Amino acid sequence: MEQQVSLSDAEFDYIFAHFKPLSFKKKEQLIQIGDIVENEYFVLSGCLSTYVVNDAQKMHILQFAMTTWWASDYQALYKNERATVNVNCVSDAEVLCLADKDREKICTELHHVERFFRWRSNGGYVSLQKRILSLLNDDAQSRYEELMYQYPALYNLVPKHLIAAYLGVSRETLSRFQRV
Repeated sequence: MEQQVSLSDAEFDYIFAHFKPLSFKKKEQLIQIGDIVENEYFVLSGCLSTYVVNDAQKMHILQFAMTTWWASDYQALYKNERATVNVNCVSDAEVLCLADKDREKICTELHHVERFFRWRSNGGYVSLQKRILSLLNDDAQSRYEELMYQYPALYNLVPKHLIAAYLGVSRETLSRFQRV
């Protein structure tokens, strides 16, 4: 946060007081489809995934959230709807939980902090746009190579079947990419 906005020690303490530290075990669910979503999660350690399972029981991963990343069902959070995605732990995870009402309170009281949240939202939008364009324009091999180039830690942190689900390929196809 302090990379984007200047905070006094008192402001930092005030903001941090609104975050709740939580620990989750591998495979534990933070959000399930149908839940009321009131929080977003900042990852201190571990890895989360945001995903859906379609009618054919095929998993589609929308996002991995590693250390310093945020995760939630933002459609549900911002539109006061029920969750349309699941968020779970790929590994044991330590997170900071921020309630939507607390984020709004902080932004109302400390207007310059809104800049950080706007910057973060814009960054998420840019990443989502890049991912969609990659899915539309790049072959699976290229998507895999780009993912491993951008996030090499994923290879050892995330099970291969989840990387395959993120790329939209089978585990067997992913194995062929790894041999190339």
